[in-house]
Amino acid sequence: MGVVGVAPNNALNMLSRSGLKCDKTGFKKDLSVFVCTAYTNDHLEEIQNFVAEGGGLLIGGHAWYWAQTHHGQNPLTDFSGNRILNKMGLSLLGATLPSGVYKAPVPSKAVKDTYHFRHLLHRFARHVTLGEELSKHEEEHLKKLGTDCSTYLNMKAHDCCSYKQVVATLTDVLKKSGLPQVSASCPIKSPKDHLLLSVGADVYKVCPNPDALLPHLIKDNPLLPVVYNHKVKIDVNTKGGEEWVSTGLYLSPGMKTYIAIPAEIVNKGWQIQIGCQTDRLNAAELKRPPRVHERFPVTSEMMQVWNLWGGLIYLVAPPKTQAQGVEATVQVAVPAPYYKSGVTTAADWSLLRTAPSPWAELEFDNIILTVPSKAVRNLERPDQVAALWNDIMRAIADLASIPHKFPRKERFVSEVQISHGWMHAGYPIMAHESSADEVLNVENARTKAIWGPIHELGHNQQRGCWEFPSHTTECTCNLWSVYVHEEVLGIHRAKAHPAMSVENRNTRAKDYVKGGRQLSSWSMWVALETYMQLQEKFGWDAFKKVFAAYHKMSNFPKDNKGKMNLYAETFSQTVNMNLTGFLKAWGWPIETATEEKLSSLPPWSDHPMVQYD
Repeated sequence: MGVVGVAPNNALNMLSRSGLKCDKTGFKKDLSVFVCTAYTNDHLEEIQNFVAEGGGLLIGGHAWYWAQTHHGQNPLTDFSGNRILNKMGLSLLGATLPSGVYKAPVPSKAVKDTYHFRHLLHRFARHVTLGEELSKHEEEHLKKLGTDCSTYLNMKAHDCCSYKQVVATLTDVLKKSGLPQVSASCPIKSPKDHLLLSVGADVYKVCPNPDALLPHLIKDNPLLPVVYNHKVKIDVNTKGGEEWVSTGLYLSPGMKTYIAIPAEIVNKGWQIQIGCQTDRLNAAELKRPPRVHERFPVTSEMMQVWNLWGGLIYLVAPPKTQAQGVEATVQVAVPAPYYKSGVTTAADWSLLRTAPSPWAELEFDNIILTVPSKAVRNLERPDQVAALWNDIMRAIADLASIPHKFPRKERFVSEVQISHGWMHAGYPIMAHESSADEVLNVENARTKAIWGPIHELGHNQQRGCWEFPSHTTECTCNLWSVYVHEEVLGIHRAKAHPAMSVENRNTRAKDYVKGGRQLSSWSMWVALETYMQLQEKFGWDAFKKVFAAYHKMSNFPKDNKGKMNLYAETFSQTVNMNLTGFLKAWGWPIETATEEKLSSLPPWSDHPMVQYD
């Protein structure tokens, strides 16, 4: 055997002990075997030729981190290791497996008794096209088959015979069966329908004639009025996160358009997104397809984009990016009801609210609301909604001790089904369709409360340095709910949410004490009572000053105990009172060093928990 060329140091140390003749080297042609990581971008074609001519290749690594940090790119085709491996019929997935020992299947039993991708695909195709029954074992694996079909199709290996066969098989299946026309009134549950919905968009993207397939996939797809050569002004200055730039335009299902992109943002990490519904669903019952948005990396000055499911058009700016005074031009698209504070006039809105897109957006100073268009058809005064949300967002900034102008406008999307919960935080905040009226109805907001949306906006203000998961995950976000309801909407905390009634609050505190003040029970509403007692004694200004103090700190403890002691110290110093006795009464793990540090401050001796001693 010839020389084994080894690039990584750790591999060299291990292989040298095996008795093999190893050299620490990069790739060169006179090696017998080349050992490298999957993270190299050098000599890709030379390595492929080396293997084709009989050379050995030992390559190792994972693609999951790359997949997490390269949104909009395809790990199967774009990850460096796969650019080497794909020609050999191999790919590293962007997924992970639980750690453990996995027994290799016996080849003679693999197809019959376990899961085999090509065999089950063949059986499923015959089930759809010829009506052959599937076994229970086969039905149980249809969900995995759908996932694997999507992964396989994303290889886009159009010059590979087996790939073409899989695409042809799935295309025939979809033409025979069509796609389930899923909706809120017609949800789907069966494994067959789940599989069809999960692969429909992927087949549409890679099949030779997507236009011929489209009528089999989308049954109700009326032609909507369009606008031509619509210019979109780009004015962004992003901070630590990506930012969606609204265009006020929509693409119908399967509709294609070209977008002329300014040269300044080409190959700079920008993307075009079609669709506002970015949650990926994994529910047993689906009211929409599991994934309905598409992203296209901006790699040229003329981009063609589309989405089988249709959707609003966005430009997505990467983090830490500036772009001012440039324009993109969308060749053809459907106009959407789009209101922007300070830009859209009352006369403009009277026409825009009737625009044909099924999705509408209202963009205010610090938040953008995306709702089904039917929710705004009769909205005559978007300026009043803007005033409400501008007040709310200013209050959220005030409590967080951050500038009134958010570094990135929050987004709130109301849709038919989301990935988890009634609402969830993030960018965007996702909520069920019925929440659209909740965020648009000014009178109800000022009289009946809008706890849920403010709760999620509070989640987006939480910071790890003063959060004690899992105790406060669903607790401290409610500081913003209480603050906004009382300071902006004029609704007392006891009326803002049933859990905040005096009776419920007192009962929780008593029960917590009876249970032995166990920190394991200190969470959500129980934990919120601790903060409410602090607020009722020291006011909201104390919280603002505490949050402001944290903005100036660095090198925070990583563990809950350390963080809780830092919070006790920070709050005590802010209000010039020793709070350790109060917090210990709530079961906090206050250290002796913290008590000594605060011993010169007067103690809060008449705190509310004294009554339970």
